[in-house]
Amino acid sequence: MAKITAAEVNKLRQSTGAGMMDCKNALVEAEGDFDKAVDILRKKGQKVAAKRADRDSSEGAAIAYVSDDNTQGVIISLNCETDFVAKNDNFVALATDFAKTAVNYNSKEEFLNADFGGITVAEKLIEQTGVIGEKLEIGAFEKVSGPYVGFYIHAGNKIAAITALSANVDGADVVAKDISMQAAAMGASILSYKDFDPAYVASETEARIAVIEKDNIELARLGKTLKNVPTYISRAQLTDEIIAETEERLKEELKAEGKPEAIWDRILPGKLERFISDNTTLDQEQCLLDQNFIKDEKKTVAEYVKTIGNDVSVIDFKRVSLV
Repeated sequence: MAKITAAEVNKLRQSTGAGMMDCKNALVEAEGDFDKAVDILRKKGQKVAAKRADRDSSEGAAIAYVSDDNTQGVIISLNCETDFVAKNDNFVALATDFAKTAVNYNSKEEFLNADFGGITVAEKLIEQTGVIGEKLEIGAFEKVSGPYVGFYIHAGNKIAAITALSANVDGADVVAKDISMQAAAMGASILSYKDFDPAYVASETEARIAVIEKDNIELARLGKTLKNVPTYISRAQLTDEIIAETEERLKEELKAEGKPEAIWDRILPGKLERFISDNTTLDQEQCLLDQNFIKDEKKTVAEYVKTIGNDVSVIDFKRVSLV
C-alpha cells in the first residue's frame, strides 16, 4: 500500500473541497494516484447525487456579479437543502465563483456546460454534492446587459438584483446600485405599468375588489370602518378621459365645499395626485419605475434615475429571491 502523506491529502482537499478523511481514503484506494483519487471522489458525488435527486433544494445563496467593464451582469442561485449549508463560507465562495463564470454566458444551459477548473459546472455540482452531502443545483440564472450594469446583494445572500442603465455617466454606479437595492427590497416584477398585459390588470382588479368586498362584509358585521373599494389599480387603466372626468368631479366637490374658484389651481393638483396614488396600487407593488424611491419617497424611481441625466433610463433589471 502506497504511503499517503499529509501534503497529498491537503492537496486533494484543496482541489476538491472534500473532507480530510474522504481525501485520505480516496488516495489510499487510488494507491496514491492523485487523478484517480479525484475521480473516486467524483464518483462518490454521483452516487450521493442520485440518492438525493428527489430532495427539495429551496435553500441556498443568490449571488450577483458584473463584468469588469460593467456592461454585463448575472445573478445565479446555488441551491441546497438546508440553511446551515447555505450560510457556510465555503458554499458562498463556491456560489460566487460560479457567478464569476456565469457572467460570460447567456443561458443556464451554456453555463452548466462551461469549463470550471477542468470539469463542467454541472460536474462540479455533482462533485460538491458528494463533498457536502446535500443536493446542489443551479436554480436561477438571470442575465442583463447595457452601457452600465450594477448590482446589489441583500444581507444573507437570499435576494440579489441587477440593473442595466442606458448610459455610463457620472453617478451611474450609485444609481445602478440604488435601483438594484430598490428591486431587491420592494420586489418589483416588471419595469413599468406600460408593460402590463391589459388582461392581467383586468383580472387582478376583479380579484382585488372581490377580496375587499368580502372583507367589508366582516368589517360591517363588527361595526368597523369599511375599506375603500378601488375602481382602478394601475395607471394603465387611467385614460386621459378618466383623468379629465376625475378633474371635473373634483372641481364640483370644491365648489360644493364653498372653496373660492381662484384657489382651485392650488388645490386640484394635490387631489388629482391623491386620486392617482389611490388607484395605482398594483403599480406600486410590481412596477419598478413607478414605485416610490425607498431613499426619498417624494420621488418615484423613474424620477430618481433622471437625477444623473434626463436621457438616462433603466433598460432592464432582474431580481432573484430565495425567501
